[in-house]
Amino acid sequence: MDEVNARGVKRAAIRKLDQELGISPSSLNIDDFHFITKMRYSARMNADWIEREIDHILMIQADVELNPNENEVSAVKWVNAEELDEMLVEDGTENVIAPWFRCIAARMMNSDWWDAVGDKRACEALQDDMIHDMGDVTHMLPDAEGADLNTSIMEVRPFIEQRIVESLTASRHERLAGAMMHLIHGGGKRMRATLPWLVGRAVGDTHSGLLDIGAAIETIHNFTLVHDDIMDDDEMRRGRNAVHIEYDMPTAINAGDAMLAIAFERLVMSANIDLQDIPSLVNRIAWMVRRVSEGQQLDIEFENRERVTEQEYLEMIEGKTAVMFHICAELGARVAGADEEVIECLADWGLSVGLCFQLMDDLIDVLSDSETLGKPTGSDVAQGKQTLMVIHALKQPDSAAKTRLLNVLGKCEEATEAMIQDGVAALQELGSIDYARKKANEYHQHAHACLDRLPDGPAMIALRELTDLQLKRLS
Repeated sequence: MDEVNARGVKRAAIRKLDQELGISPSSLNIDDFHFITKMRYSARMNADWIEREIDHILMIQADVELNPNENEVSAVKWVNAEELDEMLVEDGTENVIAPWFRCIAARMMNSDWWDAVGDKRACEALQDDMIHDMGDVTHMLPDAEGADLNTSIMEVRPFIEQRIVESLTASRHERLAGAMMHLIHGGGKRMRATLPWLVGRAVGDTHSGLLDIGAAIETIHNFTLVHDDIMDDDEMRRGRNAVHIEYDMPTAINAGDAMLAIAFERLVMSANIDLQDIPSLVNRIAWMVRRVSEGQQLDIEFENRERVTEQEYLEMIEGKTAVMFHICAELGARVAGADEEVIECLADWGLSVGLCFQLMDDLIDVLSDSETLGKPTGSDVAQGKQTLMVIHALKQPDSAAKTRLLNVLGKCEEATEAMIQDGVAALQELGSIDYARKKANEYHQHAHACLDRLPDGPAMIALRELTDLQLKRLS
């Protein structure tokens, strides 16, 4: 921003501080204001009025006396970084946070921001010429408790990602930090990360300790993906190179190991979880990691076996996928203060959602188009993966359909698109696709039955939608 416009913005800020906080203009020096950036947002106040704004963001440190305008400001509270974080994430009627301020806090107020207070050179380093587009922030208004799943995730996702980034970029080794952040930069739904918060909001008291748990589990999830890609010899993840391709094999292995350690570090160093609860939380998450490893080992061993039983397959996906949903829901309820019956109910819900999730993922592989999947349709069939559909099909009596499936199963690069499509058609003829869909529906119905046992409320909307999420992808 040029100097003339910058001074105009600063004068407007001085007038605003006088009008709303009663700060005397004579106590402020215009040169003490530091222009940082601009942001654009819109918010629908009601059916007829949409507020659209471009706001300037400035920073100043000054000793002043306050005389708030009671028509504009009902109370004043001085907070540090940790206290502001608590205020932003606590769910209750006492703190009504303007959506535009939530955007500033989530997108901009990192540790560099706080360190820059009172430091002119550091403030100048924060400046940019951008207009940060925050989009429609209506979902961040105070009544968002009854919001849908996507809105609920977007409400807390920035706070969780901030924690993940702070933890993973703290390494003194730039290359290691880059490798750990590689998949995080690639995006992801962050369902596991936000689940403790969503569950806690539905059954108890929300606080930022739930975000620390979510950040820890999301970090562990990404650690497993780094190592999975190495074991499966996969070169791509989330549309970008796998970590071992972008960097190298030793760095990727080391990054995964470090991420596991950092996840537990985030958990035990949380200032928002009672110290007496830390040992049990560490124990449960360590159990989760062990179960994930056991599930992965089963998956590895299945590659060299001609036959896998249905029970063995369900045990494998419970470890590789469902146990994370189980623990996210269990710990979310426990840390939010729910009673044991509710905790067990939600842990059961999480397990059923996770099992349904993986079964539907297998179905999506054979029933969705390549563009939606981001990989060839039926690639699991070509790779010979022992999904529930394949296990069911191989148990059927010999037939022409079974022979067609065997002709493509595990053929990898030799399998043409026509062969794969014929194999998928064979699964359909053998009733295996319908069988897997029926099994997924059983877990789906059980998950809803778990929620039926809990008091209903606006915050349950997101949990219901999460329960239905995978089924809707094939509806």
